[in-house]
Amino acid sequence: MRKLAKTFKALSDETRLRILNILLERECCVCEAMQVLGITQSRTSRHLITLCDAGFLKFRRQGLWAMYSIDWESMDKYHIDLAGIVREALKDNQTAILDRQKLATTEKIGLTVCSATGSKNSCKN
Repeated sequence: MRKLAKTFKALSDETRLRILNILLERECCVCEAMQVLGITQSRTSRHLITLCDAGFLKFRRQGLWAMYSIDWESMDKYHIDLAGIVREALKDNQTAILDRQKLATTEKIGLTVCSATGSKNSCKN
């Protein structure tokens, strides 16, 4: 019961739905998600961790970057179904469309640029 509640709690937040939307397109580092959503590193990381804990995402390190992606291999059938429902529901949503367009122009940014957000470790998770 708790796992199911955690899953639906993760999907009950607009920011987490936006993050899931861009990760359904491709793997992203924290900085790319920050750029697309226009939110801080700490807020982005907090939402990514919630989605990981709910069983939707996986995490890996790539040099300086914390990379997140949909964890298709480890997800239960209902997580896969829910991810598909989110994809379909956001297909024609204007905010989701704009986020996907922004994602196409984002790039991993280095520490000097990230430090402008207030944290020298912004790209490190």
